[in-house]
Amino acid sequence: MRLRRWISMFTVVTMTMALLFFNADEVRALNVGDKAPDFTLPSTTGENISLSQFRGQKPVVLFFYLFAFGGA
Repeated sequence: MRLRRWISMFTVVTMTMALLFFNADEVRALNVGDKAPDFTLPSTTGENISLSQFRGQKPVVLFFYLFAFGGA
């Protein structure tokens, strides 16, 4: 179960990076203290996962790895 949750969060992070990269013109600036905008992405199991599902639980940390999945 813990591995499934980790994989789901990894998928959310990866898809968030892709959305931010490909939709950069639609991204609005956030200020310190603002709540992160909600988004829904598919997990590796095919179910949809929303950031709002984790609100009120443990903190969610998004990691952004530059060139992690690219050829550079």
